[in-house]
Amino acid sequence: MVKFSSATCLGCGCACDDITVTVRENRIVGAARACAMGAAWFGDGLAPARVTVDGGDASLAEALSAAARLLNHATRPLVFLAPDVSMEAQRIAVAVADTCRASLDNVSSATVARSILAGQEIGRATATLGEVRNRADILLFWDVDPARYPRFAERYAPDPIGLYLADGRRVISVGVGGAAWSPADVTVRISPDDEVVTLTALAALLTDPGCVQGDGNAWAHARMLSDILLSGRYVVAVADAEPGSGAPDSSGPTGRADALWRLSHALNHRTRGAVVTLRAGGNRTGAEAAMTSAAGYPMAVDYSQGVPRYRPHDGTAGALLASGIVDAALVVGDARLVDHGVVADLANVPCVVLGPAASGGPLARSRVVIDTARAGVHEDGTALRMDDVPLPLRALVTGPPPARDLLTTLAALVATAPRRSVGAGERS
Repeated sequence: MVKFSSATCLGCGCACDDITVTVRENRIVGAARACAMGAAWFGDGLAPARVTVDGGDASLAEALSAAARLLNHATRPLVFLAPDVSMEAQRIAVAVADTCRASLDNVSSATVARSILAGQEIGRATATLGEVRNRADILLFWDVDPARYPRFAERYAPDPIGLYLADGRRVISVGVGGAAWSPADVTVRISPDDEVVTLTALAALLTDPGCVQGDGNAWAHARMLSDILLSGRYVVAVADAEPGSGAPDSSGPTGRADALWRLSHALNHRTRGAVVTLRAGGNRTGAEAAMTSAAGYPMAVDYSQGVPRYRPHDGTAGALLASGIVDAALVVGDARLVDHGVVADLANVPCVVLGPAASGGPLARSRVVIDTARAGVHEDGTALRMDDVPLPLRALVTGPPPARDLLTTLAALVATAPRRSVGAGERS
């Protein structure tokens, strides 16, 4: 029996890195301190290791060669980053997209595109989870479901006593059309129709207390909240960036993301503060960072002209697949965690699927399917917590081949294999 301390869990965006995993005979038999979501993510470590081409078993060499041919002969290929792979593997997948002059996207375009675009257009004041734990004397939970992030309260806030919180902290919880974070010192419930108005009014009051004020519940809630927030030295608003994870662009009603980032600026007019957005697991933030470091953009990148172009409105995987122009796709990661609409459209395209349990996932009948290691269970590497803090991933048990190694081989094959000639304007 072997125990691995400080293992990192990618079950949710908290990426708890204090898990002690017990392994017996190459099987995970315990995950101390993991929540139920984390224990399910680690599982028992057993994983399929199947390789298929056109539905039949094949060798890795045959499958990777077939994958390279499919990508190189495509006119409009797509490379799609799904969850549960390391940043090292993600970077190689980005290089494959560059070589193939493919479109490149990840799951964020279907879940948090509005938040990403709002952050780019407005700017954002945010913080690491360590700052939240140690400095936030007032916490504003905005429409957060604790069940989606079971250990957030225990590890970051409000439970831990921070280094600079001798006088403790106050917790305000706002529920939008449903239950609010509990327990809290102050609880407010607002209707979904009032959410953006309340956030906008709150930002206005924090910026200029003498602003022209309106009537109604939204302004009443904003006045009450602003008085509380201005009593803090370091105020952090915590919101769920993916409240309806799985639904297309589920980051809330139009204007919600914009209002949250404007609130992050307003908090710094008369006190100090930040807005922290919670994310789902699987190293999604890492995919955005891997794309940004190589291409300059976190999603919806188009390499068809030989240089990266940002197309966040018509160049997402969902938009491209719906248009019918994608004639081959490489999916890297666990397809079971991809938006259902995107998966349904990918099923109609010749695909190479390279990821954990690919042979049992929704794209199991694709042209080429290769089961790979799951990062943090069978493969080491790096992942980003939802606040962009890098954390190490450890290989706890042996399993299928590492995605990083397979992608390295595929990248070499794509770079050297014969490529379909492209006519002028064909990839525009």
